[in-house]
Amino acid sequence: MTGEMLVLTAGLPVAAALTGLAFGLVYFAALRRTVDFFAVQLNWIGLVALTLARIAIAVIPFAIAARLGAAPLLAVFVGFLLARTVVLRLVRRGG
Repeated sequence: MTGEMLVLTAGLPVAAALTGLAFGLVYFAALRRTVDFFAVQLNWIGLVALTLARIAIAVIPFAIAARLGAAPLLAVFVGFLLARTVVLRLVRRGG
């Protein structure tokens, strides 16, 4: 395996983890928005739209990563879990 090949092989899971982190942060921000929207208004069309958007935000990176292989899929999952950890710490601190 050449050095260039090793960089490409190692770079894909790192990029996938960063993608999972980014999509995870967007997902949990949308979740917060959905909960706030539900608490204030009972407009079911808006709630359904936000919920479908959240599902799409979660499914898209996992589907793409699954086509790329096991390592990118696992890396996206780790990035998503890291986003969850970051959001939970922010919420517990009152931020």
